[in-house]
Amino acid sequence: MAAIPANTMAGQPDLTKRLAWTFFILCCYRIGVHVPIPGVDAAAIAAFFESMSGTLFSLFDMFSGGGLSNVSVFALGVMPYISASIIMQLLQVVSPDIKRMAKEEGQAGRRKITQYTRYLTVLITLVQGLGIAVGLENMTSPVGTPVVLNPGLHFRLVTMMTFTGGAMLVMWLGEQITERGIGNGISLIIFCGIVVGIPRGVIQSYALIQAGDLSIFMAVVLLVLMAAVTVCIVFVERAQRRIPVSYAKRQIGRKMFGGQNTHLPLRLNTAGVIPPIFASSLLLFPATIGQFSTNEYVKRAAEFFSPQGLAYNVLYVALISFFCYFYTAIIFDPKDMSENLKKAGGFIPGIRPGDKTQQYIDTVLSRLTLSGAVYISLVSLLPMFLIGNFNVPFYFGGTSLLILVGVAMDFMNQVESHMISSQYQGLMHKARKTGKA
Repeated sequence: MAAIPANTMAGQPDLTKRLAWTFFILCCYRIGVHVPIPGVDAAAIAAFFESMSGTLFSLFDMFSGGGLSNVSVFALGVMPYISASIIMQLLQVVSPDIKRMAKEEGQAGRRKITQYTRYLTVLITLVQGLGIAVGLENMTSPVGTPVVLNPGLHFRLVTMMTFTGGAMLVMWLGEQITERGIGNGISLIIFCGIVVGIPRGVIQSYALIQAGDLSIFMAVVLLVLMAAVTVCIVFVERAQRRIPVSYAKRQIGRKMFGGQNTHLPLRLNTAGVIPPIFASSLLLFPATIGQFSTNEYVKRAAEFFSPQGLAYNVLYVALISFFCYFYTAIIFDPKDMSENLKKAGGFIPGIRPGDKTQQYIDTVLSRLTLSGAVYISLVSLLPMFLIGNFNVPFYFGGTSLLILVGVAMDFMNQVESHMISSQYQGLMHKARKTGKA
C-alpha cells in the first residue's frame, strides 16, 4: 500500500482520525482471531490443519485471517455476511418488493435491507456453526488425538453461539470501518487477513526450498510471475473505455450553457474483486461439509469438487462470470444513464438519444464485462495451477494478489477523496470568513 506523506497528513485532522480508527479496529480484529473457542485441543487443531496445508482450506483460512486454523471466535470471518449479501442482492432481482425498497425508498429502504442482511447472516452462521461443531467432534489429529475435549450437545450449542457472536462482531467491525473509518470495511478486513499471512507463506516457501521440494530457479520464476501478475492487475484495474459524450448548447436568459465535449468512463473490470470473493464464499460451504463429514458418499462428492479437479474449476469460472455480469448490472444501469444524459441535453455522437443510447451503452458494457470476467478467471485459476504443480503457498496465488492490489488501490482512492473533500471544506471556510470581512 502506497505511503502517504507526513506533511500532507498533518494538515488533514479528519483523515488522520479516520485512519487511526481504521487501524484500531483492524488491531481488535486481529486480537479476536487468536482467541480460540472453548472446549477444543489447540495442539490437535494445529496438527490437523498443518496436515491440510496446500488445500482449499488455505483459501478459506486466508479469508478468515487465520481464524479457521485457530478455530477462533472469528473462524467464520466475513463469509456469512458476504453470503447473506449475495442472497439479498439476488432477491433484488427476483423480488419486485425488495427491488422497490432498494431503489425507491431511499435511505430508509437501504436500512431495511441492511437489517434483513444481518438477520440472514445470523441464520447462516448458526447453520455453519452447527456443521463445524459436528465436524470438529469427528476430527482427530494425525496421531489420533481427539480435537474436542468433551463432545456433546453442550459443546455444539456453545460453538454455535460463539461463532454467531464472532461473525456478528466481525460484521460490526467492518461497518464501523465503513462509517467512521476510511471506508470499505469488509474488504479491508479480508485485506488484513491476507497481509498477515504473507510472512507465513514466505517461511513455508523457504522451508520448501531447504527441503529441496522447490528449486531456487523456480522460486525466482515465481517471484517474476507474481510481479508480472501484479503489473497486469494494476493495468487492467486502471483500464477504461471512454465513450465520448457531447452536450447541446442551451440559452437560458442571457447565458449560454452546454456545448462542451466530455466522456463517459466505463471500467474494464467494473465488478472489482467482488466476483472471486462471492464465488469462493459459495464454494466454501460444500467443501467444508465434505472435509468435516464422516459419510463416505459426502466425502466422494466433495472429492469430485476438489480444487485440483475439473468440476471445481469449471464451476468456479462459471460463478465468477455470473457475478461479474450480476454485480455490474446492479451498480450500473444503462437505462438510468441514458435517461440522465437525455435530461441533461447530452448525447453520444452518432447515437440517437433514448433507447438507442441505452442499447449502445449496454452492448459496450457487456463486452467489457466479458473481458473482465476472462481476466478475473485467469487470475483466480493461477493459485490452483501453482498449488497443483509447484506446491506453492496459497498466499502467492492470483486471487490473493487480485484482492490485495484491488483493495489497496481502492484504499488510496478513498484517501484522496477525503483529502480533496477536506481541502474543499477549508476553502469554503476561508471564503465565508473573507465574505464576512
